[in-house]
Amino acid sequence: MGEHRYWTLISASFLHGGILHIAFNMMALYQLGPFVLKEFGFHRFINLYIITGVCGFATSVFFGTPFTLGASANICGFIGAIIYYGKSRGDSYGNIIYKEAMGWVVGLVIFGLIFRGIDNWAHGGGLLSGILLAFLMGYNDIKQEGAWCKILAYVCIVLTVLILIWAVASSVLPGRSISI
Repeated sequence: MGEHRYWTLISASFLHGGILHIAFNMMALYQLGPFVLKEFGFHRFINLYIITGVCGFATSVFFGTPFTLGASANICGFIGAIIYYGKSRGDSYGNIIYKEAMGWVVGLVIFGLIFRGIDNWAHGGGLLSGILLAFLMGYNDIKQEGAWCKILAYVCIVLTVLILIWAVASSVLPGRSISI
C-alpha cells in the first residue's frame, strides 16, 4: 500500500503468486463457497468475499507486511462467517459446522507457521472480519437479505470491476503504469 495505493486492498484478492497458490485458493473456495452461498445468500456472499478481503489486507498493511496478494484473506472471511453461523445456530448441525470451521482454522495456523511467505495477518484479519460481518448481516435462517445488503453488494461489485479494469488498462497503456 506504499504510495497511497488504496485500491490494492481490493485488487490484491484477484492476484496470485503462482499456479499452486491459485490452486489452493480455488480448492478452498470450491469447498467453502457453496455453503456460504446457500446459508448466507448471493448478496451476503459477495459482501463477505470483497469486504473481508479488504479487511484482511488492511490488517496486513497495518502490521507492516510489505507485499501480499491472493484470495486467502477472503477465504478466511468465509471461514469466519461459517464459525459465526455454527455458533449462532447451535443445535447438533450448528456444532458440526462450527467444529469443521475450527478445523480449517487449526489447519491454516499450522500451515502459516510451517511455510514461509504466508500472510498470517491477512488470514487473521479476514477471519475476524468474517465473524463480525456475519454477525452484522445475519444469515438466511434468521433473516432474509435486506435492501442495504443488496445495495452494498452491488457497490462492491461495481467498485471491484472498475478497479480491475483501471488496473489492467493503466498497466498496458504507454506512459501509464501502476503497481497492484
